[in-house]
Amino acid sequence: MSENIEGKVVVITGASSGLGKATARLLSAQGASVVLGARRVERLQSLADELTGSGGKALAVTTDVTHRDQMKGLVDAAVQAYGRIDVMINNAGLMPQAPLERLRVDEWDRMVDVNIKGVLYGIAAVLPHMQRQKAGHIINVSSVAGHKVGPGFAVYAATKHAVRALSEGLRQEVKPYNIRTTVISPGAVATELPNSVTEPDVAERIQKFYGEVAIPADSFARAVAFAISQPDDVDMNEILFRPTRQEL
Repeated sequence: MSENIEGKVVVITGASSGLGKATARLLSAQGASVVLGARRVERLQSLADELTGSGGKALAVTTDVTHRDQMKGLVDAAVQAYGRIDVMINNAGLMPQAPLERLRVDEWDRMVDVNIKGVLYGIAAVLPHMQRQKAGHIINVSSVAGHKVGPGFAVYAATKHAVRALSEGLRQEVKPYNIRTTVISPGAVATELPNSVTEPDVAERIQKFYGEVAIPADSFARAVAFAISQPDDVDMNEILFRPTRQEL
């Protein structure tokens, strides 16, 4: 599965924990140069030090995906350091859940900013470079919630449906530039994502659910590696996976 990964320059948002951290470790071990973006600078630098200490190439860039200039700075840093960018993984996301009637409008705004605008800013930052290269791969992270909607997570599901729609539109538009696109929709994966749920009753339910069925973040990292490792003429557009025990 490491074919077509060695030597590639990969930018990952949300890289300080969870899916992003696991992906950085796996791709680095397979020979990719990874450029890590996240807000928590100490965690980010610790991961970069770990990867370089193991013989890999890693660069940490403090990044808030809700700021377009910071996303541009992240991508530009990758190009300046390594001369190109081969893969952009728009992974950063939030999952606060609550019934709409509780009017957690501040959380709705934050999810739109991170889950939708963050992806758009990542695309905006990387697209000019990949168009010029006539090559590249953009991987956007959706969710099972991007396929199914249920009570309590309408807004989160809406943002993840939006990621899928953006990814499909992007896929169609970048054909002239030989750019590949993938949207990955994980089910319950053991990360810090449930910690963003602020309503006590909802948080208790989510934590119980994740405790019973969630699978390790390495599962996501392997899906990313699978998509990247395909031959350049194969465009793996969508991957949906769940824990075997997950019903939703």
